[in-house]
Amino acid sequence: MPPEQTEYKVGQVVEGFRIMAELGRGARSIVYLVQDPETKQVWALKHVEKLGPKDDRFLEQAEMECRISGDLDHTAIRKIYKIVKKKAGLLTAVKELFLIMEHVDGVPIDVHPPKTFEGAVHIFHQTASAMAHMHDRGYAHADMKPNNVIVDDKGTVKIIDLGQACKLNTVKPRIQGTPDYIAPEQVHLKPITAKTDIYNLGAMMYWILTRKFIPTALAKGDSLVGSLDPKLMAKPIPAIEINKKILPKLNDLIMHCVEVDPENRPADMQVVSDRLNLIHGILLARQGLSDSKFNVDPPTDS
Repeated sequence: MPPEQTEYKVGQVVEGFRIMAELGRGARSIVYLVQDPETKQVWALKHVEKLGPKDDRFLEQAEMECRISGDLDHTAIRKIYKIVKKKAGLLTAVKELFLIMEHVDGVPIDVHPPKTFEGAVHIFHQTASAMAHMHDRGYAHADMKPNNVIVDDKGTVKIIDLGQACKLNTVKPRIQGTPDYIAPEQVHLKPITAKTDIYNLGAMMYWILTRKFIPTALAKGDSLVGSLDPKLMAKPIPAIEINKKILPKLNDLIMHCVEVDPENRPADMQVVSDRLNLIHGILLARQGLSDSKFNVDPPTDS
């Protein structure tokens, strides 16, 4: 049987931090809520462990995540402050590592989606602004989805996962991304660009406001389903046809973001951010007209 991932229990001290709770899990990682016993400062501690000969990529992703975080400086992106590498022996390769990260006190928007259009667009705008910053620094997020967006009780956004992030124009050796939000070019192993993040964000906005996923080119085994040719790939149903309360300008932006051909999407993420800011202003100006009109209230999944 393959080895099992190391699990730390509440109360244990790991790398000088006391485990308080488990926050989440990945393929070869566990994230814990921890506290420095001396300063009482609370952090998030990500433990990544190599369990087999093919697991080096998980360590490499975590190291890349730390490097990229160090190049970013945006309040809506979680900071990673330190990386600790551990070897099984003096002459062996790294077997596990720990990332000491900013603790984010909030809830992902897939667990608690925004209840109003004003709240939703405010979240979308903060997210787009953060990714525009990433693009300016030369990186793509490459995995924007609702559970990577944490919102606190004041409506402030924090993007928590840079695990798939990469330099702009990277061609990845394997399909990476989340199927329900993945861009067609990611499936076809084309370069990851700012336009890829625009699609991912558009697919996320579509789901938040409709609770429906956009059909996309998905991987099935070793074959690829779908096409990068817009003529061969059906366009998704406009979001406004599923949720008629969506502002037409917002619907137009979402559908612009999820164009199959990257060239047909908005020019860059700053354009998306600016349009979301304008839409947020329109919604705020109309807020007092009818409270019920601006509740998101999407249809339930069938």
